[in-house]
Amino acid sequence: MNTKKISFRVNGQAVTLEADVRESLLEALRNKLNLMGTKKGCGVGECGACTVLINGETIDTCIYLAVWADGKEIRTVEGEAKEGRLSKVQQAMLDEGAVQCGFCTPGFVMSITAMAESGQTFTTEEIKKELSGNMCRCTGYQNIVRAAEKVLQK
Repeated sequence: MNTKKISFRVNGQAVTLEADVRESLLEALRNKLNLMGTKKGCGVGECGACTVLINGETIDTCIYLAVWADGKEIRTVEGEAKEGRLSKVQQAMLDEGAVQCGFCTPGFVMSITAMAESGQTFTTEEIKKELSGNMCRCTGYQNIVRAAEKVLQK
């Protein structure tokens, strides 16, 4: 097995681990760091269930090698609530009933968070376009879009 020692920050905490050079960041987050909020959906970067923020940018971790994370700043859904309080995006998802089975929710939360932190204002159509990389099989998207609107439209 060909491994490499890597270091990065995840949710504000410094982490060092041995990663197989073929291991995805998704596998490292779930199997080595026990961060189970990041979900494995399609495994090919199409569904968005595994979305995290790396240096503020949305990344599908199922197709991103763990070794590429060396030296980076990673945020997962577990890092969004602070001091027991949900983030604005998490609260909006809850308020708008945008969660059913919850499998896709972490990816949507991270994608909407990246949009909110961009400082831009988004129309409903722009929100739909920006979220097109995240799939949901339960909600029909309307509640998710309403939650995003609540956070993104000022």
